[in-house]
Amino acid sequence: MTTPTIPAETANHVLAHFGRGGYQAGTFTQHLIAALCAADMDNKAKLATAYPDYAAAVIAMEYDPDGAAHLQRIAAGEAAA
Repeated sequence: MTTPTIPAETANHVLAHFGRGGYQAGTFTQHLIAALCAADMDNKAKLATAYPDYAAAVIAMEYDPDGAAHLQRIAAGEAAA
């Protein structure tokens, strides 16, 4: 399985949700991010089939010690996902 690309917009939305910068998403996307945060890993995987970039960004924030910094670099255009 390949790691999905996280676009700058997705990084910004997820960062904003976690209070780490970025900018707020629209209502649906805010609910999607909240659902991904509330989901167990099985349900995260199911949501990832439809929204791989958002799932990857949320998982990075939740489980990767460098996740916030990585998403901040993507959001600033300094790193590819």
